[in-house]
Amino acid sequence: MDEKSIFDSTATPSNLSLIPYLFLSASSSGNGSIDEVVIDALCAIRLHFDMEVAFVAEFVEGRRRFRYIDSSLENTPIAVGDSDPLEESYCQRVVDGRLPQLIHDATKLPAALELEATTALPVGAHLSIPLRLSNGQVYGTFCCFSTQPNPSLGDRDLSIMQLFADFTARQIGRELDAAQAHQEMAQRVTTVLESSAFTLVYQPIVRLADRKIIGFEALTRFWSRPIRSPHIWFAEASEVGRSEQLEMAAIAKALEGLSTIPDDVYLSVNVSPDNILSGAVNRVLQDVPLHRIVLEVTEHVAIPDYSQFGERLAPLRDRGVRLAVDDAGAGYASFLHILQLNPDIIKLDISLIRNIDTDHTRRALTAALVGFAQQTNSYIVAEGVETPSELTALQQLQVNIVQGYLLGYPLPLGEVAALF
Repeated sequence: MDEKSIFDSTATPSNLSLIPYLFLSASSSGNGSIDEVVIDALCAIRLHFDMEVAFVAEFVEGRRRFRYIDSSLENTPIAVGDSDPLEESYCQRVVDGRLPQLIHDATKLPAALELEATTALPVGAHLSIPLRLSNGQVYGTFCCFSTQPNPSLGDRDLSIMQLFADFTARQIGRELDAAQAHQEMAQRVTTVLESSAFTLVYQPIVRLADRKIIGFEALTRFWSRPIRSPHIWFAEASEVGRSEQLEMAAIAKALEGLSTIPDDVYLSVNVSPDNILSGAVNRVLQDVPLHRIVLEVTEHVAIPDYSQFGERLAPLRDRGVRLAVDDAGAGYASFLHILQLNPDIIKLDISLIRNIDTDHTRRALTAALVGFAQQTNSYIVAEGVETPSELTALQQLQVNIVQGYLLGYPLPLGEVAALF
């Protein structure tokens, strides 16, 4: 049962008392947004207590700002985004103890009559619980009120209100933590871009027949703190909307290696499908000898529209760019990229190569891919080759182009020149 169905199908006079528990049970396994969950929590409380308005207020720079509101009134006296001085609110006075959390009839309470809202609305029954985050900070309050008094409210109702306030504080805390993490992530990526805190290394791709280097894969290495693997940096850049800037900066730096390696040696660069679809790759490859470029697209990243992807890539392929499907045999795409993209190169993932000399299943899958490549005029590159026995097994399977520590480590550009 989802949160909406709770209110649609169970909000009858005979079972209103069950609403808070049904809500919490459903929400514990739900995946709704923070806005949906908090609004539903307010609705559950308002229905349970037969109140007219329920809201969450945030305390910001001396003001009370209404963030979430649920109301049964045709003309609700407050609106999301409204704010008023914190000192003139019930919320502040509940937090500092000048007003009780549970008020049966505010018009009978002298401390409440000090506030204009008490008689202006008027305020009858009122419940308010401070929202405390995990660090102890008071975020604001979780409240509900009615224009009519309600003498039946008691300690049990206050306990239910506290339960919902704690639940809501956890949701808001998670949202604030996520926002803070996102901000820190964005700052890390911005720092890397502004300081160019990365370099490129080049790993040889070797043809076994004559042990000739026929290409290099350009690999990005970051030195900015915290030290993490490149795929994390690129994933974070994507998360904060800076994928194009970081990926194109890395490709532009990788292209500097073209003047160092011989003309008959290609350069392979990794690119995300989104940056092909956006046209960013076309722009960064202007004035580049495209017959020397291979674009690697990983099986780990989805391509939402293969037809559109092919259309975007076609002008580059017409001018000589080759396409490689990377991580074949490990990506969740389950070879869909290979079937849909008609790649020039199929790069077998290291997980498929590891122990291929002793694992019959890996050998069988590799043999099938070799046959597929032969039938489709593509060729296989085996990545992550680290032992002589793996190399021998690949040669027996007619895999003739390999990449890995056994054949050559990733090298800075200065050391690449020394290979020729």
